[in-house]
Amino acid sequence: MAPGLCACFGRRSSSKDSASQAAIANVAAEERAGEGAVVVELFSSQGCTTSPEAELFLSRLGRGDFKLEVPVILLAFHVDIWDYTGWKDPFGSSQWTVRQKAYVEALQLDTMFTPQVVVQGQAQCIGTDQEAVLSCIAAAPRVPAPSFQATFERAGTESLKVTLTGALRTKVDSANIMVALYESGLVTDCENGENKGRKLANDYVVRRLEKLCTVKDIPSKKTVTETLNFSLWEGFKSSKCGIAMFVQNESHHILGSQNFQLPDKL
Repeated sequence: MAPGLCACFGRRSSSKDSASQAAIANVAAEERAGEGAVVVELFSSQGCTTSPEAELFLSRLGRGDFKLEVPVILLAFHVDIWDYTGWKDPFGSSQWTVRQKAYVEALQLDTMFTPQVVVQGQAQCIGTDQEAVLSCIAAAPRVPAPSFQATFERAGTESLKVTLTGALRTKVDSANIMVALYESGLVTDCENGENKGRKLANDYVVRRLEKLCTVKDIPSKKTVTETLNFSLWEGFKSSKCGIAMFVQNESHHILGSQNFQLPDKL
């Protein structure tokens, strides 16, 4: 994506629209009882002047500062479109830039920008516009939470095996089940670029994203069992990480999601 087609936005008017051990994690009680969580994706960059404000807002959402009436699953995708400005985001990836570009096209936007929030794959706004983000979350369509259980197995220092078993609890015609491995509690001393001299704190940073499987014409109660392996990074600590599973169709709409915290001593 050429720099001329991107923008770094602050607050303004908005547009809607991470030796082997195993552990079992269950979904949170509030998600199992009724409608599922709302997935909130932040597209951000340490090279964008206004992204730190949006990152702080995301962290506050996760802490419960805004007393939301619906559960949320938070994911921060650091894009690489601002790496040319003097600071290469250590969590940035062209894979996340491609993901954001797909949303730009699906939502018929004119340009890519950071910080951008996308809610349930169906609405978007500027990530520093707290009122708009909260409004998108409140208005987001919700579906029953899937009833998956997750098994985690650590094989040495380089990989994490994740097995998911359960039912989607919503009839799905055709969609991909995606699994994100994210990390919180990250702090970076930014030495150059637009945020030079700042200490940047980041939570819910997506480190890996993999497709678990593709489902077609699957009944809501049919059991799905699939396994994938995540490659791990240097300094990986399970106590700082979680797994988010979400079902996403060809229109990029999210049709169900669950969140799993990794065991502290995995």
